[in-house]
Amino acid sequence: MASHTLVFVVLRFSLLLLDLEEYYFEQHTAYHVTAGSKKERKIRGSFKVCSRSIIFDPDDHEEPILKVCSNNIYVFLICILTLGTRLSFFLAIYIKESNVIAPYRNERVMMFLIILTDFEFILQLHRASCLEKLGDQTAMIAANLQSRLARSSFDKNCFQSVAEKPHMECASEMVMPLVSNPGHICITDENLYFQPLNGYPEQVIQIKLHQIRRIYKRRHGLRPLGLEVFCTENDFCSDIYLKFYNTADRDEIYYYIATFLENHMTEHTAESYMLQWQRGHLSNYQYLLHLNNLADRSCNDLSQYPVFPWVLNDYSSAQLDMTNADTFRDLSKPVGALNKERLDRLLARYRGMPEPPFMYGSHYSSPGYVLFYLVRVAPEHMLCLQNGRYDHADRMFNSISETWKNCLEGATDFKELIPEFYGNDCSFLENKLSLDLGRKQNGSFVGDVVLPPWASDASDFLQKHRTALESQYVSEHLHEWIDLVFGFKQRGSEAVAAHNVFHPLTYEGGIDCDSIEDPDQRIAMLTQILEFGQTPKQLFTSPHPQRITPRFHNMTRSSSITSPLTSQSEDSSFEDLTEESRKLAWANMGNLKLLSSHKIHKEAVTGIAVTRDRAAIFSTSQDSTLKMFSKELQDFQRSMSFSNMALSSCLMLADGKTVVCSSWDNNVYFYSIPYGRRQDTLMGHDDAVSEMLLCAADSQSSHKRSQFELLAELEHDAGVNTISLNPAGTLLVSGCKDGTITIWDTSSYATLHNDSVCASSDSRHILSVGADSCMKVTDVQTGMVISSVKAEEEQRCFCWDGSSVLCGGRSGDLLLWDLLSNTVTKRIPAHSAAVTAMWMNELCTTVITGGEDRQTIFWKLQS
Repeated sequence: MASHTLVFVVLRFSLLLLDLEEYYFEQHTAYHVTAGSKKERKIRGSFKVCSRSIIFDPDDHEEPILKVCSNNIYVFLICILTLGTRLSFFLAIYIKESNVIAPYRNERVMMFLIILTDFEFILQLHRASCLEKLGDQTAMIAANLQSRLARSSFDKNCFQSVAEKPHMECASEMVMPLVSNPGHICITDENLYFQPLNGYPEQVIQIKLHQIRRIYKRRHGLRPLGLEVFCTENDFCSDIYLKFYNTADRDEIYYYIATFLENHMTEHTAESYMLQWQRGHLSNYQYLLHLNNLADRSCNDLSQYPVFPWVLNDYSSAQLDMTNADTFRDLSKPVGALNKERLDRLLARYRGMPEPPFMYGSHYSSPGYVLFYLVRVAPEHMLCLQNGRYDHADRMFNSISETWKNCLEGATDFKELIPEFYGNDCSFLENKLSLDLGRKQNGSFVGDVVLPPWASDASDFLQKHRTALESQYVSEHLHEWIDLVFGFKQRGSEAVAAHNVFHPLTYEGGIDCDSIEDPDQRIAMLTQILEFGQTPKQLFTSPHPQRITPRFHNMTRSSSITSPLTSQSEDSSFEDLTEESRKLAWANMGNLKLLSSHKIHKEAVTGIAVTRDRAAIFSTSQDSTLKMFSKELQDFQRSMSFSNMALSSCLMLADGKTVVCSSWDNNVYFYSIPYGRRQDTLMGHDDAVSEMLLCAADSQSSHKRSQFELLAELEHDAGVNTISLNPAGTLLVSGCKDGTITIWDTSSYATLHNDSVCASSDSRHILSVGADSCMKVTDVQTGMVISSVKAEEEQRCFCWDGSSVLCGGRSGDLLLWDLLSNTVTKRIPAHSAAVTAMWMNELCTTVITGGEDRQTIFWKLQS
């Protein structure tokens, strides 16, 4: 299983040395002059002008970086105005002394001399820092930033080619964990460029448009201003995350890239990923990553970092037993509800709260929790978040089992995990940087994370954790956790019932910060929301379907189509063989070749049935005839007319000797193949019979009229166009003229679902087509439409294996659809008018189609 870890690459000077929500504008050459006990020292470096501080970055990496915050900027101004004057004793923050990452130290600095050409901008920042209200300070700094952006533009000398045609340019910010960098975005017909205003970390960042594979609109700072670009299909981290100053600019860039890439990429939905995951084409890990991406979670935004579940409940045993259900965490409950005693206390508090009440005062994902796990690989991010300090040693991420125990028992600890726990890079569990993370109360230093007894080392822990995530138990229950975090139990009455209610500010749309008039209150509210944690965007509003997890087959194998005539008692090895053959056949379905075509009817073909030995093919037509075609003689041999009205369908009974035809004259006719005549007639309906099926339970019985008795009448609100049974005969699906699909339980003939047709072989999905030219896949268990494909034309008939569809459309062509990517992979010219009937053999190697052009065409799959 491929996985990826966020790589925290930090230069000696980085934006993480700034305060949160602070900007770095420009730099100048400078000298720090100190007076020691013996002689004066002059240290060369660069002078960084930031919105709330000034930073001296020495060229000598053994010297500390010095940071002077806004309340001391006035001292710098005196230095500048009285160049050459030596001043002493102002407070500075010492960072990376001896080039070691450690908590910051405050100390008074003695002499300072700056060589600078222009200080007007620093005067403006100083005036902003002197304003009494934080909101006013922020507004003035933002005005200064916008003024600088307006006076500058993207340098087109950075284009890779003189032939490039620019489409659009605007101001934006590049977003990274905890920090952002302002600059200019420029998009051409070949590249996407970002040029930082300050030239950091490089003069220009370039992304080739033809390399982009995924783009996502993002909610940044609770506003629809973000855009994230990926040049890979499954990577955890993006190539660039941009924040725009208005939604219109963001949307124009998004749609330009989407239009440019329409032949190179597919915009997947949660439902399309769900179908791939259900059928085993995506691992649990990959599916969770995709859901996080679709729910606005990004590794570049620590307030919305991807969230993954704790899946194990055993971090203390010597051996990990994944065959025991007790080894795993109950995925149907949020972390806060896993301990009943703690939950009872929380519920008692919840019931006494004023509106709106909440059960959990802290969230399952926040910047602090993310860096709690990642402090060993991202120490500077932790220092940035916590004002230059690490957390207390005993409160750090010291032990897997202790962390899990605290999540079960702690009064305010309900955190879930991050993707790194299921990746391949174990560095976040090891103190490879030899960081001084403090000494615990027992006297020991914080070092590597203590692993469970069942893990021999960090790599072994991750390997077993990955195995647990992909295990049978988790695959069968992961949909329950998805319901809590991304789905219908995320909010509302279902969330209350599931004990899954968090603070109102954590939910999307919980508050409109722009509506708060007081700037100080607005900033405080926004800061609280971003630091407190945010609930993912809700992706599903109905129960999430369960994954298809066959217990007696390799879990990675995808399901294939099974003929309703296949006996359930057949040898399992034969079933495995035919399943593999079908998989191979569907993988090569694009190689379908025309063998012969025959025009034996006077009007459109409506049904096709084939004898067990494949020697005779029967077809019905609107010309009211049933005709038999000899495969050996390549000619039709018999023709039978039961009435003067059209026949709508035909099927072969299990005895292989009887063909049954349905008619517009309300009757069902039985035709005996050995005797070559009508054997019986069954009065069917009060109107035309549109289609019929043989239930597996009746397949071995006698087929004389007297042996058929009415079991149930299933009422519909509109005429029934089509019906289908699953292979076991336990589910009946009916599709009506009004567009509704109804799923019936044949044991009770009760309605399972009635949603807005053909069941898959695993009885988990239904594929339906309609006059609206849409093909929809519906989950049987939940009734959720998990895939909807809009075709160019109405599709009239089809065969499918659960992932791929061979269908015949109004144009007469055969189309091969990949439902996992929602694309047509092959168009095969077939009939000169609409395809109206289709038959496929059990091994999916032979196909027969009929059309409105009166043709019957035989197809063979070429290996």
